[in-house]
Amino acid sequence: MKINDIIIFGSTGSIGTSTLNSIKKRREFRLKLISTNKNAKKILKQAISFKVKDVVIEDYEVFKKHKDKFKQKKINCHWGHANINKIFKKKVSYCVNSITGIEGLEPTLKIIPYTKNLLISNKESIICGWDLIKKKLLKYNTKFIPLDSEHFSIWKLIKNENSKNIEKIILTASGGPFLNKSKNKIANISPDFALKHPNWKMGKKISIDSSTLMNKVFEYIEAKKIFNLNNKNLSIFIHPSSFIHAIVYFKGDLIKLLAHNTDMKIPISNALGIKKNIKDKNYKNYLIKLNNLKFEIPKKSQFPVLSIIDIIPDKSSYFETILITLNDNLVQMYLEKKINYLSINSNLLKLIKHPFFKKYYKLKPKNIYDIKKMILITKNFLIKKVKIYDFI
Repeated sequence: MKINDIIIFGSTGSIGTSTLNSIKKRREFRLKLISTNKNAKKILKQAISFKVKDVVIEDYEVFKKHKDKFKQKKINCHWGHANINKIFKKKVSYCVNSITGIEGLEPTLKIIPYTKNLLISNKESIICGWDLIKKKLLKYNTKFIPLDSEHFSIWKLIKNENSKNIEKIILTASGGPFLNKSKNKIANISPDFALKHPNWKMGKKISIDSSTLMNKVFEYIEAKKIFNLNNKNLSIFIHPSSFIHAIVYFKGDLIKLLAHNTDMKIPISNALGIKKNIKDKNYKNYLIKLNNLKFEIPKKSQFPVLSIIDIIPDKSSYFETILITLNDNLVQMYLEKKINYLSINSNLLKLIKHPFFKKYYKLKPKNIYDIKKMILITKNFLIKKVKIYDFI
């Protein structure tokens, strides 16, 4: 039996936990390293359970406080992903990167030389740094598999197809918890309600992005970059049940769809080559879902952030970094109840079109330090310009 060594960045988050559950009790996988930002208690339990010898903690204060506990268990505890090259001398089979936010980009670039397959769910890294990632993937002959359910589905559907035969690709969106709700009803909606996604259990930030459909704008940009698409080849459908994750139209009037339940272990397991038998009870459930497929085109009047798609530059630039930074900070302000729900969209649409930023949309970051610098510039500008909307 072939043993596949595997690394999981962000093992204490939802995707990381799903990955661990996917490989649990599977002897063909050997977990070589796991990492976390601050959750030392959880990662220690994971390391003991999976007999992992190397652990990375990104936060220095947490690392200092807990490193001796790992030493007592004969586990090597390392500070930060920056020195990952000192841990590995040869390529592992898989690295799963589930770190959230732009903080995932640097670990992604660091690990590419040391993994045969990069499986990534970190959309911010792809959106802001795809050109840097792609360059390294080619240099080190590392294969890339996206883990987001939509992008994994697209990857699976077009894997053995001639790109010239692809007419259009459809990303599906559930519509979130406020589908068909009027603006008046959600203007001052509490974050507690906005976080209740109808189909998926996700983190706070991505749950808010799903409710505004900003998450789908990010996935749209991701798809353009990963699969080298333009706007005419890509569309978004609202699909409330989240059973169909991607639709691909081919020349010759052929249509492919990929469906699966709302469980991230499914794309993760399949990306790792794990094939489980379908349970008999699922066949009946699948039939019910297939007989109730519903799709509709989302309206910009209900989801204003979709208008951002019309202004995405054709070529990579600082636009993506500015967009992500603005949205991240506005969502955080909403979660902290500093602005109301509709103010996320209002501020974002106003600021992304601001003359101050437009000069950067013709410039391209050359390295990760350029991206980090633009994040700081954007944050400082937002603090001065954001409009604090009164609660009605």
